Amino acid sequence: MRVLVTGGYGFVGSFVAERFYREGWDVSILDNLSTGRKEYADFKHRSYVMSVEDPACEEVFRSGGFDVVVHLAAQTDVSSSLENPQGDARSNVLGLVNILNLSAKYGVKKVIFASSAAVYGPQEEVPIRESAPCAPISPYGISKWTGEQYLLKWRDMFGLETLCFRIANIYGPRQGHGGEGGVVSAFILRVLAGEELIVYGDGEQTRDFIYVGDVADAVYRAALSDLSGVYNLSTGTETSVNDLADAIANLHGVPVPKVHRDPRFGEIRRSALDSSRLRRDLDWAPRYSLEEGLAKTYEWFRDQMRKSSRAAGKSKGVGVGVRIRRFFGRVAPFLEHAVVFALVAWLILAQPSWAAAFPDLKLLYIVLMGVLLGWAHAAVAVALSWGLHVYDLLVSGRDLLVLVHDPNFFFQLAAYLIVGLVTGYAIERKKRALKQQEEQAAALEERYRLLREVYDETRVLKDELYEQILNHRESFGKIRAATRALESLEPEVILTSLAGAVENVLRTESVAVYITGRFGEPLRLAARSAGCDAPPVLQAETSPWLRRLLEERLVFVNRELHPEAPLMAAPVEDGRTVRAVIAVFDLPFARMSLHYRLLLAQTADLASSALRRAVLHEEATSELRRVAGTDVLKPQAFAALLEHRRNLREKHGMGYALLKAELPEEAAAGTGSAAWVRTAQKIAPHLRQTDFLGCDWQGRLLVLLSDLDARETADLIARIEALGVRLSPAEEGTRHAG
Repeated sequence: MRVLVTGGYGFVGSFVAERFYREGWDVSILDNLSTGRKEYADFKHRSYVMSVEDPACEEVFRSGGFDVVVHLAAQTDVSSSLENPQGDARSNVLGLVNILNLSAKYGVKKVIFASSAAVYGPQEEVPIRESAPCAPISPYGISKWTGEQYLLKWRDMFGLETLCFRIANIYGPRQGHGGEGGVVSAFILRVLAGEELIVYGDGEQTRDFIYVGDVADAVYRAALSDLSGVYNLSTGTETSVNDLADAIANLHGVPVPKVHRDPRFGEIRRSALDSSRLRRDLDWAPRYSLEEGLAKTYEWFRDQMRKSSRAAGKSKGVGVGVRIRRFFGRVAPFLEHAVVFALVAWLILAQPSWAAAFPDLKLLYIVLMGVLLGWAHAAVAVALSWGLHVYDLLVSGRDLLVLVHDPNFFFQLAAYLIVGLVTGYAIERKKRALKQQEEQAAALEERYRLLREVYDETRVLKDELYEQILNHRESFGKIRAATRALESLEPEVILTSLAGAVENVLRTESVAVYITGRFGEPLRLAARSAGCDAPPVLQAETSPWLRRLLEERLVFVNRELHPEAPLMAAPVEDGRTVRAVIAVFDLPFARMSLHYRLLLAQTADLASSALRRAVLHEEATSELRRVAGTDVLKPQAFAALLEHRRNLREKHGMGYALLKAELPEEAAAGTGSAAWVRTAQKIAPHLRQTDFLGCDWQGRLLVLLSDLDARETADLIARIEALGVRLSPAEEGTRHAG
């Protein structure tokens, strides 16, 4: 069995996923790691790091083949929902709808949804029953209640089995500070840190605290049951915040002061859920008392704090080195700029003889800073170049007032500015283009990573399935062996070999294959078992079962045992339309089961796949196989088809008639002459779907008739001869063989 746990790296999800794993399930986890941590799931599983609203989730469902989906991914903090209701709805509503759509589309048997006690809002009667009216007072409660409605509606519209758990305040190891039970972890962390406990309000507000292990147990049991609808999941016991604080202080063994603050907006005064329906229908009860659960939670947080302290001590020296490297990384560009500017200033002011060969060094300096260090340093270089230019002129004896009225002076300053702007703009544009390319590359890399994960998972599943195929007597390996005859690029060979393949798979000798014709024409018998007394044609107009099969393209099972219909039938498609119908007319009662129905469906699928390839090959090679301007098969193709018909006659008793057309004298010119083509065109419209025109190496025009119904074959020959084309046997004993 396969289960997908959304939010499986989170607090509750990791416990639920681990429970399924311990029970032998194939576990997959989908989580965006916004609050979860991969180390919480230290067992074999498949990992998909993405959000539940991500369209890429379809790849996960397409390859997963999940039996059950447990949807736990959600924003769980009431305060956060008040501050950011849009984000709350995006995660809790849009994400759920995406998961429901994909579950219905890809055949998930059951979806279990974690709702919340917050859907009830303030209630006078406590503990609260499922029948109580819902009046949520926070966006979080509203989003959870909306999610329940989606699940119920998907059950009605798509037949998807859904189950909603309105869960009380969960607590336990791995819990964060937020969420409905976050007060437990917050209190324990403050106690371990030696801080006072902060209680909002008078502390007499009550909650129904349930240990996370009990929740995981209920979810697992529900996955195996036929439970659906809405159930409370709780202990049914009220515990005040003051009592909770005292219990945690007792675990710590040291008195802990409490500080009371103003009550928080939107907080419910009393909350406890009645879980009697769940206890009765699921035969479930919580295993952990509050004291036992708090002890396990306190112990886990204490161990985590000790590990963190040891890790912090080891990394203290490393942290100093990292900070020093970061500091030098930030100041290094400015130091480099200062060094370059000092060098340029010295060359300009000192004017060594060898520097006279260089162009304006200030322009070179501006370009260099822009290229190496970017737009901001180019602007600084322009300002410094202005200052250096003015200083150089003043040192050389120029008067400042004269400079102000000198156009050449301002032209020089403008040149520096323009060079700085152009260089900075070009470099920034290049950086933006590179950044965009890096983002696109990162997006492609992420998509590649996802597809690679799906591919690797598919390979693993394929290998596992292959082992099952090899080791299971009634497996699809049997189908594969039985359908080797379908590995042909000739549609006619595939369709006429299909009866024998189905015989081997279903172990019956009453199989017939019918080929469809043009619209309105009956389906004609193309092949049958040796001992099968199948009718030569099937009429869709007079056979409701056949009409429904052709329209819906699904396996038909004759549950009402209508005498005119086969016991089972399946369509064979060529990629565009139904090309043939497999009909099973007799089958032992013990094999009238879902297993044999699936075997027939899988055989038909394999035949359809082979037929699609053959049709594509036939279309691509039509000019090589047929005489130009006709439906006449060339000698090589016709000889292969004739040899196949001979084999079928020997193995299954399926007869045929091979006739030659007497050609007029003017057709003596051979294959492709005008008279020869006219004769072929006369014959072709009168042939059935199972008949073929061909020629041999001597240029004779040959007609290959399926001779399953001798009377119909005789009528067909008479109609052709009435056109002035005389037919005679081309093979001894074939005219009415079989």
